[in-house]
Amino acid sequence: MSTLTGHQDDTAPSPQLSGIADRFVAARRAGAALEGFPGTVPDDLVTAYRVQDLAIAQWPDRVVGWKVGYIAPERRDASGDERLLGPIFARHFWNATGGSMPIPVFVGGFGAVEAEYVLRLEADAPDDKLDWTPDESAALPSTLFIGVEVASSPLATINQLGPRVVVSDFGNNNGLLLGAEIADWTSLDEAQLLAETFIDGASVGSGGAERLPGGLRTAFAFALSRSARRGRPLKAGEYIATGNATGIHDIAAGQSARVVFHGHGTLDCHAVPASQEMPA
Repeated sequence: MSTLTGHQDDTAPSPQLSGIADRFVAARRAGAALEGFPGTVPDDLVTAYRVQDLAIAQWPDRVVGWKVGYIAPERRDASGDERLLGPIFARHFWNATGGSMPIPVFVGGFGAVEAEYVLRLEADAPDDKLDWTPDESAALPSTLFIGVEVASSPLATINQLGPRVVVSDFGNNNGLLLGAEIADWTSLDEAQLLAETFIDGASVGSGGAERLPGGLRTAFAFALSRSARRGRPLKAGEYIATGNATGIHDIAAGQSARVVFHGHGTLDCHAVPASQEMPA
């Protein structure tokens, strides 16, 4: 784990970074698309997390968790981070009801669904612990659930432009649908956690927890470490979406998705235009 911090310091943010955050926040509140990245792409993840922090400070909602995304080796920077974080907000955190959940995606932007294994912390992480191993993360009390991440951004090219752009816009997250609990997760063989995703009834990807490089514990350890180094140590009740378990599957308004977690439940959702939401 690197020494990248992402702390907000005592100096005023540059107009450039503030402008990027302002444009992303405005587009998200309007449910509107952006034609391109609103400014100059940050030079590194340190700067991208500063943009994210500025945007979080503007967003009229509270953070209830974090999505974890994997960074391919060829797209990593000097920080050495293998993953990235993006906030999950309360108004876009939904408990499954058994029916199909409407999920907001940005028309003209990027929209996808991702099968997720989601951890909820049951105890605060120590404020002064900055580095976590996978084994240490598994020992921290937590509960595992099935879930679906709504990966959506006003910027259609967000994933093509890379991790610094993804981090700048809330980690390309626009919600999390939470399903059933998976009991006694620390004693399970992750190879038994299998899932399959369908779009409009057609299978588009399969996999499971073992598809995540290093598995659930490695993703959890990263979230704990990076959050602490950003000055945001994780607290009891926060959720961590550990990464896409079957792939990143494009979805557009009007389409439906079903994710089957073998032996643990099924989650259904259908995409609606983000512009139809009440302004945040």
